[in-house]
Parts: sequence; C-alpha cells; structure tokens
Amino acid sequence: MAKIMGFNGNAAVAYAMKQINPDVVAAYPITPQTDCVERFAEYVSEGLVDTEFVTVESEHSAMSACVGAAAAGGRVMTATAANGLALMWEIVYIAASMRLPVVMMVANRALSGNINIHCDHSDTMGARDAGWIQLFSENAQEAYDNLIQAVKIAEDMGVRLPVMVTQDGFIISHELERVEILEDQEVKQFVGPYQPRYPLLDLEHPVTYGPLDLFDYYFEHKRSQIEAIDCSLPVIERVGQEFGKVSGRSYGLLELYRMEDAEYGLVALGSTCGTAKETIDGLREKGKKVGLIKIRCFRPFPKEAIVKAVSPLKGLAVLDRSATFGGFGGPVFTEVRSALYDAESRPLTLDFIYGLGGRDIFQEDIATAFSRIEEAVKTGRVEKPIDYLGLRE
Repeated sequence: MAKIMGFNGNAAVAYAMKQINPDVVAAYPITPQTDCVERFAEYVSEGLVDTEFVTVESEHSAMSACVGAAAAGGRVMTATAANGLALMWEIVYIAASMRLPVVMMVANRALSGNINIHCDHSDTMGARDAGWIQLFSENAQEAYDNLIQAVKIAEDMGVRLPVMVTQDGFIISHELERVEILEDQEVKQFVGPYQPRYPLLDLEHPVTYGPLDLFDYYFEHKRSQIEAIDCSLPVIERVGQEFGKVSGRSYGLLELYRMEDAEYGLVALGSTCGTAKETIDGLREKGKKVGLIKIRCFRPFPKEAIVKAVSPLKGLAVLDRSATFGGFGGPVFTEVRSALYDAESRPLTLDFIYGLGGRDIFQEDIATAFSRIEEAVKTGRVEKPIDYLGLRE
C-alpha cells in the first residue's frame, strides 16, 4: 500500500535509492543535486542501507569509481548536475561503452558560462550521444518512479546500459510535492536481486575491461552498442507497464495529453509539461483542438511513437530548453523533424527555444507557440522556423 509523503525531487530520489539499497554510491556535491546525495548519505550513516558511500574529489572521480564498482559486480548509483556532468564527460562514455548498468540522477542545470545554477537542459542534451538511456521527469513523483524503473531497465540482460534519470533543477529538485511512495518490500521485489555479468571479481572467469581497441574491432563494438540501446525501447515500455501493476502508475515512451482529436500539438520535456497541460485545458475551453506529446524517453529516441502521435496534426510546436549553437534548431526539434522526414503525412513543425538559465515559462508563452503554429498553417508562411519564447527584445 502506497504512503503519501511530502518530498521535493531530490528527497524523492534519495528515498528511492534507499529502498533500492545499491552496493556502491560515489558522488560529489553540486547545486542543485547536492541535497539528494546528502540525504542518501544520512541513510548510510543511520545504517538504513548497506551501501558503500564513496566521497570523491570530483565528478570525474565519481563516475570513475562507479565504473570500477560496476565492473567489479556491484549495483551502482550516483547523481550530478550541469558542470559536474561535463566534468564526467570522458567516463560517461566509458560507462556506456563497457555496458555497465549504472543509474544516475541528473538535476538539470545550465552549463557555464556565465555561471548559472538554474534549470535548462543543456547538460543532459550535451550528453545525449554518450550511449546512456535518458528518462525525463515532469515532477517529483515521476523522478521517484523513473529512478526505480531505471534500475530494472539498465540491468535487463538484453540492455546492460547506464541510465540517466533527469529532473529540472530547483523546479522539481527543490519544490515540495505530494509523492506516493511504495513499500520497501515492493521496491525490492520489483528491482530484484542484482545479477552481475562478467564481474572482475569472478576469479574463476577472468575478464579484461578497458583494453586498447583499435580499428580492427572498435567499429563492431560500437555497432553492438547501437543495437543494445535501440533494443532497449521495448524493455523501457515493458518495465513501465510492470511498474504500473505495482504502483497504479504506468509509463510508456511518450505521454499523450488530449491528443485524441487534436489539430495542433506541442512537444516538450520535463516540468514544462505540467504548465503545458494547464494551458491546453484553457485553450480547449475556448474551442482550440490542441494537445501535448510529452517525451519521457529521449534516448533512445522513440521515432516510431513520435511519428504515429504527430502525423495526423496540421501543425506542431516543439519546445527546446537548450540551444544548439550553429545548428538548425534545438536538439528535440532536430530529432522530431528528422523522424518526420519520410512520414507520409507530417505537420508543419516549428521550434521554440525557451527557459535558458532557468527563465520561467508561462501559460501565455505556450499559448503564443500554439498561436504562431496555427497562423503559419493557415497562411502557409513560415517567417521564423526557429523562434524564442520569453526572450526580451
């Protein structure tokens, strides 16, 4: 039976980590993630978990320790944000390349410079091609639920890849919300016992990690890694349905909100989806046939699900909380537009960059995005395929 707790996103994730009881957590503090690992460290000091908590001198060291512990055969977790994720860069790629099922919470935060501690998605979008599965959360409840599911997804024998669970910094990580918590035993049964694969400490079956891998085999190893992350899509869906049977909250690759008869759609990630739902409800009352496509799983990108969801639309507004410098649109826009390229029916699609450095997005901003895409469809003119919301002129 679920318990109701007042948790912010960091507390919800730390509590999920306590219930999972990983073998090793290695972490370094960075705002706005710090509160999460501090809370988990308290669980360690109080003897509520059996976890070896490793305090390291940097995020690079944190991920390095995670790689070593996971290769040795342990269930391993960590957390970071922004510049911390950037400092992990080298080792983030190594964790995925070695097929180690590390689970990491990322409290989304803008990357420097200039120095900014508030939310945008530039950190995880910068790591989108590192080989990690990426799950985005709309609120603290989803951060809690996603973290539990991430363990089962990462450790699936057909996947064996690391998973990032994101939550918008401060907006989710520090805001108190109502969160339904499962019983400890329910979480333990759901994730199951850890089954290491090729552990270094299995002395009867010696293996090598991190060898030199030149052009004779490197290409083939990357190809198998591509296959693994592509094949994780049905696993993510299956685990989401299994979690629904335990919690009453099922998850898929996308969440479709009021899309049954929608003519105009909005694609978004993270906490903005909550604001979008409120906006859509208001516009529906005015007779506007609008809906939301919330991307929960950004990596691997759910191309077929996106095409199916948006192809019937007349127009589509994509919201990007990060910029791609020198590219054509933000990372979500480029993925969506590419997915639609060969579709028999595809909507007119515009990109809207918003919320960089934590700037708020309001219902009127989202209503403006719908208005602009509707106008472009009706007039047949697109003056700005890439535009901005909430930017001072």
